[in-house]
Amino acid sequence: MTPRSGPTRPSPALRFGYGTNGLTDLRVEEALDLLAELGYDGVGLTLDHMHLDPLAPGLATRTRRIGRRLDRLGLGLAVETGARYVLDPRRKHHPTLLDPDPDARARRSGLLSTAVEVAADLGAHAVHCFSGRIPAGVPEDTAWQRLARSLEPVIDAAGAAGVPLAVEPEPGHLLADLPGFHRLRELLGSPEPLGLTLDIGHCQCLEPLPPAECVRQAAPWLRHVQIEDMRRGVHEHLPFGAGEIDFPPVLQALHDVGYRGLVSVELPRHSHAGPALAADSLHFLRTAAGQAGIPAEGPEHRHRVHRGRTLTRPPGGGIR
Repeated sequence: MTPRSGPTRPSPALRFGYGTNGLTDLRVEEALDLLAELGYDGVGLTLDHMHLDPLAPGLATRTRRIGRRLDRLGLGLAVETGARYVLDPRRKHHPTLLDPDPDARARRSGLLSTAVEVAADLGAHAVHCFSGRIPAGVPEDTAWQRLARSLEPVIDAAGAAGVPLAVEPEPGHLLADLPGFHRLRELLGSPEPLGLTLDIGHCQCLEPLPPAECVRQAAPWLRHVQIEDMRRGVHEHLPFGAGEIDFPPVLQALHDVGYRGLVSVELPRHSHAGPALAADSLHFLRTAAGQAGIPAEGPEHRHRVHRGRTLTRPPGGGIR
């Protein structure tokens, strides 16, 4: 299926999404309906037990059902894989791609390959992933080699499916920053399917460059964007206005580099206030885009590319 990445013709608009990891108290259908009603252009769908469980029976059937709803609502999509306990109910984000046990590493690689299959079926514009933390006692060079080897089959699957694999630099992880992404890219020989998820808050937290400049530096590899507020040196995802980021220059940079994927709000610890924060966040982002002098794409502009054609989604009608 062709990616839900927006039109092929040039457009100045940014496309805003919201991550379902910030709506975990809602059923997935309710979360998608909410985001469409608010006017979001898409969703960052985390594969997890409360939404689209990648390990439960009937995944293909459930994926098709979600796809029909996305079509009906006119929502674009990125598939995210940051579920805390989807593989291990006792250890957050375990096993990782760096686990000492090769079978455990293979479980994480397998989850990512499943995410690629789901993304291809749903027409997602990218699959997000991360490295994990270095296990105790493991030399850093060994960890990098494990990461590269663990991702090789996933990258092959992404290439075959035509869906970019977008690795996210995560504070505290082996791959923590933009130089880490480039180290991985060089280890793997710069494969075409390997791209970058840039979290704007993480840029504020630890990158030496301002977030807007991070966008410009990352532009050639940018496949997915997550956004929230954050403070320097503190890895805490905050609602907009509660941190230190100046957002109009960031949105201007995304516009200037021609980024056309989703700019997806990530507030995974705020599900208790998810519906209200989703509404507030979209208003904030559209205001910031207006301050930067650039439009934000709204529901009246929703469309997708299907088999080489740009289609406008009629209200209440899909294209499947």
